[in-house]
Amino acid sequence: MAFAITQTCCSDATCVSVCPVNCIHPTPEERAFGSTEMLHIDPKSCIDCGACADACPVDAIFPVERLTGGQREYARLNAAYYESEDHRPEQPVRGPVIHDWGAPSFDRVLPPDFGPLRVAVVGTGPAGMYAARDLLLHTPAEVTLIDRLPVAGGLVRYGVAPDHPSTKKAGESFARFLTHPRVRLCLGLEVGDGGMTADELAAHHDAVIYAVGAPEARRLGVPGEDRPGSVAASEFVAWCNGHPDVAPDAFELSADRAVVVGNGNVALDAARLLVSDPATLQGTPIASHALAGLRRGKVREVVVLGRRGPQHAAYTRPELLALKYLSGVDLLVDDHDPAVGAAIDGAADQDKAAVLKDVRREAVDWSLPAADGRRRIVFRFLSAPAEVRGEESVRAVRVTGAAGETEIPAGTVLRAVGHRGTPLDGLPFDESTGTVPNDRGRVTGRPGAYVVGWIKRGASIGIGANRVCATETVGSLLDDAASGRLPAPTGSARSFRRLARRRGR
Repeated sequence: MAFAITQTCCSDATCVSVCPVNCIHPTPEERAFGSTEMLHIDPKSCIDCGACADACPVDAIFPVERLTGGQREYARLNAAYYESEDHRPEQPVRGPVIHDWGAPSFDRVLPPDFGPLRVAVVGTGPAGMYAARDLLLHTPAEVTLIDRLPVAGGLVRYGVAPDHPSTKKAGESFARFLTHPRVRLCLGLEVGDGGMTADELAAHHDAVIYAVGAPEARRLGVPGEDRPGSVAASEFVAWCNGHPDVAPDAFELSADRAVVVGNGNVALDAARLLVSDPATLQGTPIASHALAGLRRGKVREVVVLGRRGPQHAAYTRPELLALKYLSGVDLLVDDHDPAVGAAIDGAADQDKAAVLKDVRREAVDWSLPAADGRRRIVFRFLSAPAEVRGEESVRAVRVTGAAGETEIPAGTVLRAVGHRGTPLDGLPFDESTGTVPNDRGRVTGRPGAYVVGWIKRGASIGIGANRVCATETVGSLLDDAASGRLPAPTGSARSFRRLARRRGR
């Protein structure tokens, strides 16, 4: 019986590297890698060895016969991927048990007589930790891990919803590197903004890799979006995770309806947490103050507002499928525009809009109170916010629609319309993309400086995408080291430790 990849797939391709029959696609070498929502196992080629399940860092792979409830749909999704000519493996398997291996390549290994590099990695989220792991596994480098927060983990710790514990397990695969004998951990150390400068980092290291992410939530650009009760959805998720920058009393949740603007995975995370029975969150790593706040909260209905139609929603099918099986929560599609129903009914089976075919549709009367009894999530597509209304706090959201503008009463508005990077003193910055200009990770005009993750390529979903991103950046760094293009540091490791102690919080 074959294995199947399920909802929590992080696409870091560890499973691809251990599969003996090349039945997991797309691989990092294929054009489709990074553009699909998840990886897929070909049930016709799988030999049921379980190597992929053992290697998966987020426990996303199970035997098909063990899938229960909504998870059974993932067996169909895995198989359906291979029914399309576009998604069939680019290289067929040429043996019953082994890959069709290519010629060996050693382009990311330094010469044997090359001394250990001193490399600083700024940021301990997935991008920074994949880069650190590459350096520690492939070179004798000494790595300084720097984070402005008092604990390591970055996006895995504070950006993954607490009711996704399997996804959070990705952090466990990095934990062993935090205590590696060639790692020095500097927590509570700001880079820029009055802390350590880029020049000071460069003076004490052969190279510096910036993995600082995209911390700025994009704005809606509508009147009233700064009213109390209107914040970024990522801030709400961070509150649930106990982020030290978000006060325990940051969210009141005293109204029965909330509006989430945007329909990506972060929007679904926020909506799911708001309407989940707090009892089901009890055993998760949710912060105690957040659990108490959700218990006191009165939210019973969340409206997920999407500017485009269901066929163009930014969330992934696995995340939407999970909502359909959320205990005690109903899903509803606001049938305010005939184009919404037409897009769902006309969707092919492999399209994400098809997931909504069996979800109830009706035109919602927003003048009525939120639904009594069971909690629900309402998807309103082809609609955008025009204004956040209220006096002392949020009272309603004025939204567009096929029949004109409508007012949706709500006490909380969460914007989930993406993130962008912010400028870092000493590095170039592209305001249009919110990234640091770079060539395969090399910071433009700054020898010895590198970027990885969202600050390199822009904010995008998928923890695992950072693995391939880090491979490229570390490859560029090692190429520059072997070619003598790295500036020599002028300060010692000891002098950096003294400086870090003075500048740290």
